[in-house]
Amino acid sequence: MTDAPVGRLHHLIVDCPDPMAEAAFWSAVLGDPVTYAEDDFVVVSADPTTSGLAFQRAPGLTAPTWPDPAVPQQMHLDVMVDDQAEAGRAVLALGARQLPGDHVYADPAGHPFCLIRRPGWAHPVHPG
Repeated sequence: MTDAPVGRLHHLIVDCPDPMAEAAFWSAVLGDPVTYAEDDFVVVSADPTTSGLAFQRAPGLTAPTWPDPAVPQQMHLDVMVDDQAEAGRAVLALGARQLPGDHVYADPAGHPFCLIRRPGWAHPVHPG
């Protein structure tokens, strides 16, 4: 066995009932454009040749029931922000809903995500 990786991340694929709606939400939250779109599959990434988030139609999806484990998270994103309160207001205005826990929200399809304070090693999200 070598130390070389087997592969490289392409996209995190997220099942959802409406791929374009999910992509529009995450595009607005992360500031990356929709770079590929079909009826059943939409990608948000920095540019067409960069890995990102992909949203795939799943009409019968049962949304997670955070924090109740009856329906697990299925996926979870931590979104790095400069100001958690300001970012919380922004995601709520975009269609998120607040869940129990510190800075925990659900996207429009019910997937949980957290707004985390930017670590000291990271560049500011909004320099200025």
